[in-house]
Amino acid sequence: MENVLRLAVQKSGRLSDDSLKLIRECGISFTQAVGKLKSEAYNFPLEFLFLRDDDIPQYVAEGIADIGIVGENVLLETGENVQLVEKLGFSKCRLAIAVPRDFGYESVEDLQEMSIATSYPRILQSFLDKHQIQAHIHEISGSVEIAPSIGLANAICDIVSSGSTLMSNGLKEVELVFKSEAILIAHPQLSEAKTQTLNQLQFRIQSVNRANNNKYILMNVPNESIPKIIDILPGMKSPTVVPLAMSGWSSLHSVVQEDEFWKIIEQLRQAGAQGILVVPIEKMIL
Repeated sequence: MENVLRLAVQKSGRLSDDSLKLIRECGISFTQAVGKLKSEAYNFPLEFLFLRDDDIPQYVAEGIADIGIVGENVLLETGENVQLVEKLGFSKCRLAIAVPRDFGYESVEDLQEMSIATSYPRILQSFLDKHQIQAHIHEISGSVEIAPSIGLANAICDIVSSGSTLMSNGLKEVELVFKSEAILIAHPQLSEAKTQTLNQLQFRIQSVNRANNNKYILMNVPNESIPKIIDILPGMKSPTVVPLAMSGWSSLHSVVQEDEFWKIIEQLRQAGAQGILVVPIEKMIL
């Protein structure tokens, strides 16, 4: 069918798990047999190609896949000509430079003439050029963190999540090079039919991500405190106010971002809010 999108997804790993979880939360049903590299959705015009993460940008750029979910760092490193459709908010990490813990690092100038091992030479070179640093880049495909201990390089530039791998290899993070997360990319010249399908998929993804980032809150409020509570809440629009059976009290309902809620919870309590409930939202349509 002309409107069926081919979606390239990493065939295994955390990025794959989170990508497929998002697709399922969008109400799209499919099966993924072990070892199978293709699949089809039952209730949405979508086909899946399960590929190596590093290959996804090329497959999308060449039109073999129409869209793909990939780490932003991988796209930047490959430099393929694709359209960035949506940042997805998961698989967040950072590309950072690390040196041995006993190295007295003070500034980026200390990288001058250093030997740096990395799997991301393109991104690293861009960072060095930005800071006018001349360094020697050793491109290696894996186990980057052991490069200093075996004498291959003085420093490394690698993906960092928690930092525990650096610590276990006697390294410390000294420079942030790039922040990355999962992104949805598309071939730059999709047909009109496929563009319409992509728009529908993007709408579902945005609705799911809004729901994940927001919470529905309910609280009991003295009527005289309602104006003050409304001023405190950073909700979507004017909150819902429902009178309670108890005279002089109302139930106030609103939607707030979860991190904003924790910032204002004490203000709400001091303003008189009681019995505050925080409820997850499954989908959020604007």
